Amino acid sequence: MASEALPLSWRRIPERYCLIGNSCENCKTNFFPTRKICPNCRRRGKLADKTYSGKGKVYSYSLVNVVPQGFELDAPYVLAIIELEEGPRVTAQIVDCGEKDVKIGSLVKMVFRKIKEDGDEGVIHYGFKFGLVK
Repeated sequence: MASEALPLSWRRIPERYCLIGNSCENCKTNFFPTRKICPNCRRRGKLADKTYSGKGKVYSYSLVNVVPQGFELDAPYVLAIIELEEGPRVTAQIVDCGEKDVKIGSLVKMVFRKIKEDGDEGVIHYGFKFGLVK
């Protein structure tokens, strides 16, 4: 498994730990992850940081049985496209439930979890996953 460089991991902390994206103040479109330029407004757009609530619903999902290297212990798991209350869609794992509990339209909220670790003595990467709202 290829490890992620520590500086890159640190640069991703705002989006992984806090669900920080941005919003165009001109057209009011929300983005996640952040964008450098609004694709709708181009130069007229003015982007500002936006922290998302972490609440949303399952837009689509799939059960992953054949997993990438490094995630063998997690298999099988549910991977979903989550539509956040504020509009952007994010891809994330659904945790703390059975695969049959997940349905399109299920309400979810962000939870903070370990994503992976780089070997026994390597960097531990944390970030967001989602859990069903009961």
